[in-house]
Amino acid sequence: MNIGVVTEIKPDERRVAVLPNAVADLVHRGHAVFVEAGAGNGAGAPDTAFERAGATIVPTAGDVFDRSKLIVHVKEPQQAEIAMLRPDHVLFTYLHLAAYPAVADGLLASGATAIAYETVGEKGTLPLLAPMSHIAGRLSTQVGAHYLMAHNGGMGLLLGGHAGVPQGQVVVIGAGSAGMNAIDVAVGLGARVTALDVDVDALERVQHRWDSRVVTEYSTRGAVEKWTARADLVIGAVLVAGDRAPVIVDRPMLAAMHEGAVMVDISIDQGGCFETSRETTHHDPTYVVDGIVHYAVGNIPGSVPHTSSRALSNATLPYVHLLADGLASAVAARPELIPGINLAAGALTNTAVAHGLGMAAADPRSVLPLG
Repeated sequence: MNIGVVTEIKPDERRVAVLPNAVADLVHRGHAVFVEAGAGNGAGAPDTAFERAGATIVPTAGDVFDRSKLIVHVKEPQQAEIAMLRPDHVLFTYLHLAAYPAVADGLLASGATAIAYETVGEKGTLPLLAPMSHIAGRLSTQVGAHYLMAHNGGMGLLLGGHAGVPQGQVVVIGAGSAGMNAIDVAVGLGARVTALDVDVDALERVQHRWDSRVVTEYSTRGAVEKWTARADLVIGAVLVAGDRAPVIVDRPMLAAMHEGAVMVDISIDQGGCFETSRETTHHDPTYVVDGIVHYAVGNIPGSVPHTSSRALSNATLPYVHLLADGLASAVAARPELIPGINLAAGALTNTAVAHGLGMAAADPRSVLPLG
């Protein structure tokens, strides 16, 4: 199969979907890989590295779309890219359609089959979302600590404190992959940490990992109100796979928070779990509401493209191998790809995504020849 890799054009996105070592594997198995010129520059993978791996470098994204059937991407396609999709294309990327209904509309009109990394999985595991969740979680605490500094707009607080000076309070809402990694870094920085979740099993994992070092509490509205009022840094890491993130922190809660506290919304790519969140970019990452600094970048791992591109390429390569041999055989070998199919033949085919968009879903087997 012909496989295409384009240069990401979402603002401040420097990741690349497939790295040269993965390209070499695909070429060795008889596939042709077309890479847009400059696609890997931000991730430390120049065109010459792709050429040595056996890829064909083409000058534009249009050339990639024209010559490829399987398009491997990082972020949701932008409107210029959606216009190049055909019904015979298979798009493999992060989509987060509940937060981007215009993208959903464009993909539906294209007739292409779109498989979302973030909904590939079964039995509660999301193997293609997990690497970026880990990285986003770790970065969320780092950027939170950064914006707590006075010259960056925060109250001027060191999370680790000092002798005779209490540590800062970090509150992590959601103890999944992103939340656990946010806690890891907060504990490492010496902060006081509280984790909130509605999943008692997740809270037990937190307690098992950090024991009394981290306070755990079942997430109710009252618990969220109590801990946000005490927090210096609040990290929102709430996920409902495919669906829009629920709003956990509403605007009235901000009134009880310390002026200059920081809120980091990792869930922004699913619409955000803070009522006052709106998506920002790495170029202009923060804004202030009611004295609280908000960080709501929609592609947090894009700030570390060398690390995140390698992690993403490693995770997706086994699936790219299978998809390059055909969608039906890929689904037969990896049934977890079925919920990953978000759209096909002009229909939504994932129930959680459809719920987030307020639309109906079709069974993917009814619109695709999956056997």
